[in-house]
Amino acid sequence: MSAPAVALQPVPRCGERLPIADLPRAAEADVMRRRLAVAFLALPALARAQERKTLEECIEIALRQQPTLRAAAATVAAGRERVWQAAAAYLPQVSASYLASRRHASSSSLIGSGGLEKKANTFPFYSTGATLSQVLFDFGQNLELIHAAQASAEALAADADTQHDTVVFNVQQAYFMLLAAYRLRDVAEETVVQNQKHLDLAEGRHDVGLAPRIDVTTAQVQLAQAELNQLTARNNVSLGRETLRNTLGLPGPLDFDIVDSLEQPRSEVSDEEALDLAYANRPELRSLAAQERADIERIKAIEKDYLPKLALNSNVTWNGSTYPLQQSWIFGGLVSLSVFNGGLTRAQVGEAKANLENLRATEDGTRNNVTLEVRQSLLNLRQQAESIGVADKGLEQGRENLSLAEGRYKTGVGNIIELTDAQVALVSAEASRVQALVGYRTALATLERSTAHRFGTD
Repeated sequence: MSAPAVALQPVPRCGERLPIADLPRAAEADVMRRRLAVAFLALPALARAQERKTLEECIEIALRQQPTLRAAAATVAAGRERVWQAAAAYLPQVSASYLASRRHASSSSLIGSGGLEKKANTFPFYSTGATLSQVLFDFGQNLELIHAAQASAEALAADADTQHDTVVFNVQQAYFMLLAAYRLRDVAEETVVQNQKHLDLAEGRHDVGLAPRIDVTTAQVQLAQAELNQLTARNNVSLGRETLRNTLGLPGPLDFDIVDSLEQPRSEVSDEEALDLAYANRPELRSLAAQERADIERIKAIEKDYLPKLALNSNVTWNGSTYPLQQSWIFGGLVSLSVFNGGLTRAQVGEAKANLENLRATEDGTRNNVTLEVRQSLLNLRQQAESIGVADKGLEQGRENLSLAEGRYKTGVGNIIELTDAQVALVSAEASRVQALVGYRTALATLERSTAHRFGTD
């Protein structure tokens, strides 16, 4: 029995189109070749960008490199030195002096005797001495000034914490926006590949007379638009990397990549928990509370100007025109009391009390703003969490719709408009999911900023 005949397909010559039945396989082979070429060209870049840093590592870099944090640390250090300045008034004060001069006077003027003036002479004169003073009792005025300086230093430290939280939040925003740029770039590149496949399919159907010329031109327009979007997406990646570099405080280029951390478990936070955390942790509130304590201590210190002060004074001097010099010393106590200073103390107390009332009103307003920020952050977080589920569903439907549209067009049931609409809808669904993920992570970072508490770790 002879073997069954096998129908051999002719091999197309260069420049010929494949039969319409072989178009899907040809398109898939072309897509595969393109992907292999892109992967081959990207190998050197991948080798250079092997190092990837997490969000926490980027935050650590920013905390080391950001100039604003160094400035805040210097401000805190200056506040601590002012505490020592206030404490110096409680310690003994010692000073020394030495004077060498030439004088022109008569002997009678030097001894203070009357009678006839004797001839004046020019002679050298030397004076040296040391002075010691010590506050013995001031009704606690210096102590209250020390407490005021300490509270002011605490306020500066809280302000530095505010700057710290701002830097962390800025890094989180830049990090998530760069991740979004990466994902949208991938979507744009995949869209170019899909539109190239649709163009090849339209050209193949047109060549065998199964599709009009408008199908080819429509696919070409869609491909050109996809390539333009691809250029924009690649530029957005470059802009995102530069933004992250600046946020980290790096003077040179960003020589590492970042880890994609958009897919994270959802965090559940109640309103009461978030508000309690914000009231307890927000550095702005701690700063205002410390400033209020400092103003109260200053008011007490200023009011002590109405009371007497007791100090110890001691002075030893050596004077004369020739050595050895004549010695004299003074040792005693000094009681000082301001009887009338034109109302200066009363005005200073009034100013300090007015400043304290202003600070208390500011604290109430800041507390209300913190409450608003926390509630807004919670609402946005819950909305973004729901939007992820909606975006997932839309993406699934968009992929299914594109698959159906491609099948209908291949079999001649659908048209190019239906295919391009499905492609555009899928791109929009993919972008919506990326924005939903980034929106959720940004909303969570905003909640962490408003409560000064980290809820998630990467």
